[in-house]
Amino acid sequence: MEYISTRGTIAPVGFIDAILMGLADDGGLLVPKQIPALSAERLKAWESLSYRELALEVFSLYIEGEIPRDELKKLVDDSYGTFRDPEVTPVRRINDRLHVLELFHGPTFAFKDVALQFLGNLYSYISRKNNSIIHILGATSGDTGASAIEGVRGKEGIRICILHPHQKVSKVQELQMTTVNDANVLNLSVHGTFDDCQRIIKELFADVSFKHKYHLRAINSINIARILAQTVYYFYAYFKLARQGVQGAINFSVPTGNFGDIFAGYLAKRMGLPVGKLILATNENNILERFVKEGVYEPGEFRGTYSPSMDIQVASNFERYLYYLYGADAAAVSGIMGDFKKNGRIVIPADKLKQVQADFDAYGVQNDECLATIGTYYDDTGYLLDPHTSCGVAAADKLAEAGEVTVALSTAHPAKFNESIQLVGIDQTFPAQIEALFDKPQHQTIVEGTNEAIAAQVVKFYEA
Repeated sequence: MEYISTRGTIAPVGFIDAILMGLADDGGLLVPKQIPALSAERLKAWESLSYRELALEVFSLYIEGEIPRDELKKLVDDSYGTFRDPEVTPVRRINDRLHVLELFHGPTFAFKDVALQFLGNLYSYISRKNNSIIHILGATSGDTGASAIEGVRGKEGIRICILHPHQKVSKVQELQMTTVNDANVLNLSVHGTFDDCQRIIKELFADVSFKHKYHLRAINSINIARILAQTVYYFYAYFKLARQGVQGAINFSVPTGNFGDIFAGYLAKRMGLPVGKLILATNENNILERFVKEGVYEPGEFRGTYSPSMDIQVASNFERYLYYLYGADAAAVSGIMGDFKKNGRIVIPADKLKQVQADFDAYGVQNDECLATIGTYYDDTGYLLDPHTSCGVAAADKLAEAGEVTVALSTAHPAKFNESIQLVGIDQTFPAQIEALFDKPQHQTIVEGTNEAIAAQVVKFYEA
């Protein structure tokens, strides 16, 4: 399997080189040269697999022997052996039409663990095999940082620097990152928004000489390994319901701000998984909803919401979808992204908008609606939704039609966002691992949101 850039000006690379490159050296995002097509027979054969077995099969399609199968199996087993539920991503039935895919049973109680436990172990494997230096640089709106740090903390040959927007993540998210006191971890609390952090990261990676000098590696979903790992749970959820007698295509409602989680669903559908609607759930930062409805991609005014991990205006994975929307025309994508950088706006023609609306439906959930959905489902079913999952459930309620079965992705444990849960008047009990965070000292550096300030911290850390 080879990987190519959405902008088309780098030579194809193999899987490990794609992981190490992260952001393509031409500024684009890496995608597989071919998307594997799965037959009905293979899907049926996969139906009874455990999560680990399924992950091994999916990864094998995209690695094609570059990592020996026995070594890949160990990576998979080590990565998902850290999860509290033996199913890794269990599916909970809420009612006849709605199921919740719980993605929060990993070490940091967030869906990012599903990909980042694997990517952390993969980086460690590559470092040992190649005797290479791994300097991870990433940005987070809350969950990626904690998951990435947990995936690599204390590991020889790896250092990690994570940017998060100062005082714009939940307290638990902040504590999960900043109470880590390992020498190979640096937390930068950045004055600005997540979009500022993400822009700085992408611009530092786009400086190819700087990137190579300091051995920078990506942990954000610009890294294709993140997307590939996330496709697995779409297959797992579908097979789980199929074994329970659910027939036909299944909808997935996905709370997303950076477009990575729902792009993984799109990739699974392109591979042959019988997906009905892919429902894109956003909050009041609804640039993606406006794109699906109107064909205009244009950042608006930033809004802080009760679902802070989706408080994003510029979705870094959006370019991958544009590549497929434009028929793998890298020149077209390069031109579109160049215009976007210059003008801050993308407008697609009517025929492309028709395709977008065939691929996705979308709904932006308002703050009050998010809280109301948490309260309603708790009162009616006893199931407590975190505010991001609430957006996914609210969108499913709005857009799924009668008789359709929808799986809403639950991206975090509600204990990570108690500020929002308390507004509904619900008192929850924290898991012991989260409760213990409040008694630990914090370790972080507060910095200005400029490329120069971040680069100075990066250089200081990686040269130490």
